[in-house]
Amino acid sequence: MSRRLYRSHDRMLGGVAAGIAEYFGLDPTLVRLVWALFALGGVGILFYFACWIIIPPAPYARP
Repeated sequence: MSRRLYRSHDRMLGGVAAGIAEYFGLDPTLVRLVWALFALGGVGILFYFACWIIIPPAPYARP
């Protein structure tokens, strides 16, 4: 079974960090802290918005 990277519904801003955390099996808070550190350099902000545009949203789960 192949895994796909999606933006998560468990989002704070765009769901990018939570989606990456779900994909790699990490804690979303840890991924968000890493994004914040990259954002201090300025590169993280651009990369986050690029990922927000490129990574598709997660499909809705049917009950």
